[in-house]
Amino acid sequence: MSPDAGTTDRIAVIDFGGQYSQLIARRIREADIHSLLLPHDTPVDELKDLEPKGVILSGGPASVYGEGAPTVDEGLFSLDVPVLGICYGMQLMSHLLPGGDVEKADKCEYGRATVTLDTGTALFRGVTGQTECWMSHGDRVESVPDEFVVAGETENAPVAAMADERRFLYGVQFHPEVTHTEQGQRILENFAYRICGCTGNWTSKQYVTEQIEKIRKAVGENQVICGLSGGVDSSVAAAIVHEAVGNQLTCILVDHGLLRHGEVDEVRHTFEDTFGMDLRVVDARDQFFNRLQGVTDPEEKRSIIGEAFIDVFEEEAERIDGAAYLVQGTIYSDVIESGGATNASTIKSHHNVGGLPEQMGLDLIEPLRSLFKDEVREVGEELGLPEELVWRQPFPGPGLGIRVLGEVTPEKAGILRQADAIIREVIADAGLQREVWQYFATLPNMQSVGVQGDERTYSYTVGVRAVTSEDAMTADWARLPHDVLDTISTRITNEVPDVNRVVYDITSKPPATIEWE
Repeated sequence: MSPDAGTTDRIAVIDFGGQYSQLIARRIREADIHSLLLPHDTPVDELKDLEPKGVILSGGPASVYGEGAPTVDEGLFSLDVPVLGICYGMQLMSHLLPGGDVEKADKCEYGRATVTLDTGTALFRGVTGQTECWMSHGDRVESVPDEFVVAGETENAPVAAMADERRFLYGVQFHPEVTHTEQGQRILENFAYRICGCTGNWTSKQYVTEQIEKIRKAVGENQVICGLSGGVDSSVAAAIVHEAVGNQLTCILVDHGLLRHGEVDEVRHTFEDTFGMDLRVVDARDQFFNRLQGVTDPEEKRSIIGEAFIDVFEEEAERIDGAAYLVQGTIYSDVIESGGATNASTIKSHHNVGGLPEQMGLDLIEPLRSLFKDEVREVGEELGLPEELVWRQPFPGPGLGIRVLGEVTPEKAGILRQADAIIREVIADAGLQREVWQYFATLPNMQSVGVQGDERTYSYTVGVRAVTSEDAMTADWARLPHDVLDTISTRITNEVPDVNRVVYDITSKPPATIEWE
């Protein structure tokens, strides 16, 4: 599972802005093959250096004949590697290669359709001749390029698939990566295994072994520091580096008073007691709350928390002699969102990543840079991290500071910490902790009238947020059982002081975000 060329099979997914682009990469990885999501303007020479076994052209919202439509260097088709175009990707192949023609369709296709496939084509071997697929297009291929043949059709798309098997070039108008396409995974695996010749050698065990070897070689005798947050990503990153360099690693946990209930003790137990790491816990609660006093703007709060973290972290890091490397739990979705997917190196120069200033003079170690969140959890399990840590809820860098709406005070943070602990406990007791992507409490900047113990109260409202998702890019509100919601509400109003009302957020992303601030 290494991102370096030459060490393992990989397939490059060229992204044209399609809503399913990341999903294509994930489906390839589910087949135990490394995939990289690259922007459409990735130079062909750079792509060639990655030595992909194959290339997939994603879908996208544009029309290939439109002004400014995203495209690729036509040299891609001369790299002597198989290419699969999906939706926009197939249309782009038809647009760029001689003899092909793409026009606006008389009738758009959105949703399920029945496709008839030529099962003699390598891409469709073992697939039923007629199968359900998922369509999403307003243009269609009118003429296939020279040397291509039609390999599939639907009622409204006479060219639903095409193939040039001599040059290993294929296209499908439908989306095999979505679950609505009944045999889509089989089609993708045919491309990866049968056509590209991949062997499925990308495993978490291999990934850990290769990362340890690279980190050990790069670090040498130098010291390494890691900012632990208690979250999954930084914890797994620290565990890999510790396997590589042992006591050359020092972990720093900044307790800013905005961590979850019991988090400091849990981190201490895991990393000091279980793994024997050098962990330094810095109590900076007063410093953070003093800086946050009177601040209500969400972005200003984020900025203050980030700057305070940097100040505390730098001060502690200066006490570590010989520190030359900084560990960061960057994962692949972070890389994609920051536009850096083409630079997938494990160790690179430090360029103000995560807000830490360049003047620290540290090189960056990012052992998780090529992994999605579910793959990070798999690596964590491979390393022997406890289940409760590996499956811990995603937690924002500013911690509870962006879940307390309005001014953040020690009192409000304490209320939210208790409510959040109850939600996590009830979800776990109901056995739903792996079914729900994320669940937590928020404290809106509001109070309301209630009745508790036959007395009028004027207390805080707690918001409950629970969502399902695959990658946090989009999310749907979780349909928690009513008895679970009832238990959460009853326990919070009974056990958390100054709370008399609980509400449940039923908004998806979009239009909302997962977090409230």
